[in-house]
Amino acid sequence: MAPGRRRHERLRWSKLYTFSCLRPAVVTDDEQPHPLRGPGFSRLVHCNQPGLHQKKPLNYCTNCISTTKYNIITFLPKAIFEQFRRVANLYFLLTASLSLTPVTPFSAMSMIAPLAFVVGLSMAKEAMEDWNRFMQDMKVNNRKVRVHSGEGRFGYKHWQEIRVGDVVRVEKDQFFPADLLLLSSSYEDGICYVETMNLDGETNLKVKRSLEVTLPLDTDAIFGDFTSTIRCEDPNPNLYTFVGNFEYEKKVYALDPGQILLRDSKLRNTTYVYGVAIFTGHDSKVMQNSTESPSKRSRIEKKMDNIIYVLFTFLILISLMSSIGYGVLTKFGMPHWWYLQPSETSDVYDASKPVLSGFYHLVTALILYGYLIPISLYVSIEVVKVLQATFINQDIHMRDEETGNPAEARTSNLNEELGQVDTILSDKTGTLTCNQMDFLRCSIAGVPYGVGSSEVDIAAVKQIASEVSGTIEQHSSTQDFWEDSGDGFGSPESELEVGIARMVEKPQRPTTKGFSFEDDRLIHGNWAKEPNAGTILVFLRVLALCHTAIAEPNEKTGGFTYEAESPDEAAFLVAAREFGFEFCKRTQSSVFIRERYSPSEDPVERS
Repeated sequence: MAPGRRRHERLRWSKLYTFSCLRPAVVTDDEQPHPLRGPGFSRLVHCNQPGLHQKKPLNYCTNCISTTKYNIITFLPKAIFEQFRRVANLYFLLTASLSLTPVTPFSAMSMIAPLAFVVGLSMAKEAMEDWNRFMQDMKVNNRKVRVHSGEGRFGYKHWQEIRVGDVVRVEKDQFFPADLLLLSSSYEDGICYVETMNLDGETNLKVKRSLEVTLPLDTDAIFGDFTSTIRCEDPNPNLYTFVGNFEYEKKVYALDPGQILLRDSKLRNTTYVYGVAIFTGHDSKVMQNSTESPSKRSRIEKKMDNIIYVLFTFLILISLMSSIGYGVLTKFGMPHWWYLQPSETSDVYDASKPVLSGFYHLVTALILYGYLIPISLYVSIEVVKVLQATFINQDIHMRDEETGNPAEARTSNLNEELGQVDTILSDKTGTLTCNQMDFLRCSIAGVPYGVGSSEVDIAAVKQIASEVSGTIEQHSSTQDFWEDSGDGFGSPESELEVGIARMVEKPQRPTTKGFSFEDDRLIHGNWAKEPNAGTILVFLRVLALCHTAIAEPNEKTGGFTYEAESPDEAAFLVAAREFGFEFCKRTQSSVFIRERYSPSEDPVERS
């Protein structure tokens, strides 16, 4: 068997093991089986030829997305269904229907108008919130990105106009408009840094790397005659897996998640990248993970339904008692009430049919006592929810301090659920904190440095002090004879209070974000006077060298800001800079730092 044949057979068995739930494709003896053909692997992308995907059997979806709950056709039926999921609205609908009968004590309009007002107000609120979702979708769909238009020219297009197979150029700090295959970047080795906060909440940067064969595709003009084919998996919601082949210049190259740039992730620390659209619109992985806007109901609304059940039961009991009494009086008392003219009977007043008369009175009583269930309560709650959502959107204390973006209440149905979380299950502390690291202490050759106190230390001391204080107060009544003894020694409680005051109120020098180190033995170049100065030099140099971060010039400060994969690396680099070892740039083979052993010396750049 030929080596190529063995490779194809091995890939095919790998596919069967990995995707054992899928039925393999059936091929004839004279056909060469492709390892990525068959159910689950039918995606075929013609790079730089988007027009081929508009025809059958491909006919891939557009890049336009929609996250709204309703549209013009479905709004009326779906909104009415949502309103009559409420028990109170069902009851008012029943009473409004009964008000059209002859036995009603009120006019039909007096029952229908309040119901129409409540339902109309709630539907108007739903329509307004869904319109806001529609406007946000339009804002996303109308974002612009540079797309190859032919003959090596790139022009700006809206996101919704991007098609499968389009070659896209994404600039720094832009979002990826679709799931792209990375072809090349501004770096020589084809790497780029991606922020996936919108996908998984991680603030750390991910490194993506293109195939070596596509590294020369790094200018606009070279895409004039670029063509290739991608065979890959069908659209699926798995963010961390990708299986596919890249066929270019009559050779096949395997693809993995390291070459895929997912929609809604952001390009960071890279000037530009080129990519080809594989999945667009609702076929993209982030949209595959999204679900239709659910109809959510808060706990207060569900509790109100239970209250309505109780009130409705109470109403039924009152109406039954009233109708039974009415039937009894109609049968035994009405023949003797000459002023009611018992000879002139009707269905409502007929002594010979007391059961029927009692039933009609039951209907009348249900309408008459219907105000026991307050329809105005729902109106008040709807108005309050709308006002709460407005206040949330305009609250300056709920804005992001760094970006200034305000909070956005996409729906007001769950306002009262805010702040009601009582249990959090998390696999790491970064989920619960701001994920910021501060350089506080270090140990060099067995010698500890750093005398600062972290917030955890301060909180622990305060907790110990409160426990000791409580113990002292419990035993103070049995130790009154010590109060008059002038021994000159302070109590443990006062000593703890003094210690806490020194720890908390200690004047600290202005600190840099990520650097809260305090020890005069190392800062201001004093580390050079230590007995183990050579070891400290190596330690500080390692801090500035061993990382994967990127340095960007900061025009405001004249220094550098660091974009790292984790906050730990960023804190180490900030600490090294404060100690006099500033990382400034890197190339494919070298890392450059500026060393300054004393504040009075000029920095020396070393490679």
